[in-house]
Amino acid sequence: MTTPNLLFISLLCFTAFSCSQNTETANSISSDEAVIAAGKVTFDQMCGACHNFQQAGIGPQLGGLTNEVSAEWIKSFTKNPQAMIDAGDERAVALFKKFNSYMPSFSYLSDEQIDQVIAFMHTKQAPTMGRSSGEALENPIPETIPMSDVVVEMIQVASIPPSNDKMPINRVTKMDHIPGTKRSFVVDLNGKLYELVDDEPRLYMDMSAERPEFVKEPGLANGFGSFAFHPEFSTNGLLYTTHTEPAGTAPADFAYADSIPVKFQWVLTEWTTNTQAKAPFKSSSSRELFRLNVVTQIHGVQDIRFNPLVNKGAVDYGLLYIGVGDGGAAENGYAFLIDNLQTVWGSILRIDPLGNNSGNGQYGIPATNPFINDSNPNTVKEIYAKGFRNPHRLTWLQSGDMLASNIGHHSIESLYMIFPGHNYGWPYREGTFVINPYDDMQKIFNNTIDPNDPITYPVAQYDHDEGNAILGGFEYLGSDVAALKGKYVFGDIVHGWLAFVEVEELKPGQQAIIKKWQVSMNGKPVNFKEICGCQKVDLRLGMDADGELYIFTKSDGKAFKLVGPKPL
Repeated sequence: MTTPNLLFISLLCFTAFSCSQNTETANSISSDEAVIAAGKVTFDQMCGACHNFQQAGIGPQLGGLTNEVSAEWIKSFTKNPQAMIDAGDERAVALFKKFNSYMPSFSYLSDEQIDQVIAFMHTKQAPTMGRSSGEALENPIPETIPMSDVVVEMIQVASIPPSNDKMPINRVTKMDHIPGTKRSFVVDLNGKLYELVDDEPRLYMDMSAERPEFVKEPGLANGFGSFAFHPEFSTNGLLYTTHTEPAGTAPADFAYADSIPVKFQWVLTEWTTNTQAKAPFKSSSSRELFRLNVVTQIHGVQDIRFNPLVNKGAVDYGLLYIGVGDGGAAENGYAFLIDNLQTVWGSILRIDPLGNNSGNGQYGIPATNPFINDSNPNTVKEIYAKGFRNPHRLTWLQSGDMLASNIGHHSIESLYMIFPGHNYGWPYREGTFVINPYDDMQKIFNNTIDPNDPITYPVAQYDHDEGNAILGGFEYLGSDVAALKGKYVFGDIVHGWLAFVEVEELKPGQQAIIKKWQVSMNGKPVNFKEICGCQKVDLRLGMDADGELYIFTKSDGKAFKLVGPKPL
């Protein structure tokens, strides 16, 4: 079953326009254990990526929802949310404004399925929150992002084959190339890795065929997560991948107490294959480097990369960086899994995949890692930096500085300059602001930053009246688009707008100015909502060996290349 984006559920628990549910309506919700169990299965399959019963995530928490809104309203909204918004339904309009996003229609869900989900939700009560001091901010960054005069022409160069029979038909997330070559590859979370050959996608690797336990749903980011070719792939044939498997498939190298739920396991694998990367993929051997448990299906192992700027003999050469999200731990009541050096979640790791001094002996921990000599025997010495919700994309500037884009919670999207051993604040900071993970995490507070503050703050940030999820990008290194020279290019995943900051403004302790820019096709400005015909764009960026930029619309698999200021 395709996992839909159920952000529509987020509308259902917002209580600004809540109504009291009368006894007759409450009694109409089934209490049958079999119905509730079926509803839990559907909820976990379709809703759990966005929602829980403790804290707001992509959408608000759902505890106590059925005591705030009627089951009939839930059912009607589920069937056609946009129609209710367009018709001016007071609650629907208010919630659309609250979450700044349209929700898809789920008319294909049966009344029985919806009733089952409602029955399960009816067993969950509203959480009891603590209290934070001070006044929560309604609009933490009141300034709007200005539009620059940069307009860049693009052309469509490829369409990735559909991997689903209904929307989203694709889940394209990352593009990378084999070091020392111009051969580019793209990955679809649904399990396929393609090479782009003369702009035509050719299947290289099918994860479901290689790993029978592979799962791609439910969740916004589960599946074939990332890939990275070793710097010496052309001679050693080593390829690294991450993917998801069901909870309990095998003992985890990074686990937590049995009392905490495990939703999935993320697995990091090394493959030895043909050094020419011939399709179809054939591995002479493979080995698991590690696996880790996660509380939910969100914020897993989003990106793995080798530093592309260093040569053999450099300290950083051949070391693999791994972005590990918090797994949804904070918003599900397990903030303690993130805020210490004895846990792996919410970290950027650095390992030597060819070494063997790790706890399981399957990889090495570099001697230059910042916590390698920490006196606490329980310290995770693979940690390079700590304090992230979702370090979604990693990249390096030509200066050698490392950047990570961190997808935020309810308020702030941020870009960080990464330094070894630094703490970036989550779950007690969101951008430069304060958040309390033991209170309502939708509340965000002003922060008086002390020079001695141990937290490292972002070098650029924006809030959720502008967008919903930062699209990590790259410093433009190509020659086709002079207007982007000297700029780090990124954007917003959900709304599909593009932005840049000047690389020279990316400095610790200050905020770079963000500016938006536009794309055109055949000389006419276009936007990605129009191109993909959807309100949630799901944009991704890629860069080839020449430093030229590509843009992907994740849900329909279209690939575009930036070619310059004028039509060809």
